Amino acid sequence: MRRNLVAAAVLAGALVLPSLAAAKGPESASISGPRLDRSLAIQGQGEMGNGTPLGALVDFGGYFSQMFGQMPDPTLKAQPKGVLGPRYKVVYVVPGPNRIQSRVVQLLYPYAKPVPLTYMKPGQRFWSTDRAHGGWYRASIALKRVLVRAGLPAATP
Repeated sequence: MRRNLVAAAVLAGALVLPSLAAAKGPESASISGPRLDRSLAIQGQGEMGNGTPLGALVDFGGYFSQMFGQMPDPTLKAQPKGVLGPRYKVVYVVPGPNRIQSRVVQLLYPYAKPVPLTYMKPGQRFWSTDRAHGGWYRASIALKRVLVRAGLPAATP
């Protein structure tokens, strides 16, 4: 019995590892939108939970679930009800296999009520053959804090 459990765990791990290895974070991002004199360059590592501005944007903005999908799926197909407020655009540069550099766009609504929102258009092509899962993502106030630290206005422009 124990041997079967160990074998099942090893098999499950072997199936999950290739998909995790393929799920890469962006190497850079730039944000443009209202009341910004220039695009804001977001620096750091794009992997989740690493404590850099780019990592925080990726983590709090729903990047991985919008790019690669997740189970359970936290994204929504339809725009949530509420006031969106001003829209900002993030352009992520995503490194891929064979030195492919893809650009993927995510829209940010940091002043949306009742919570900040992000949106990624489904089907955006990256790495030549892959397509973004897309959808709406309900973020937390932590996303707005990260964006204000990066240079967005503290209050709705």
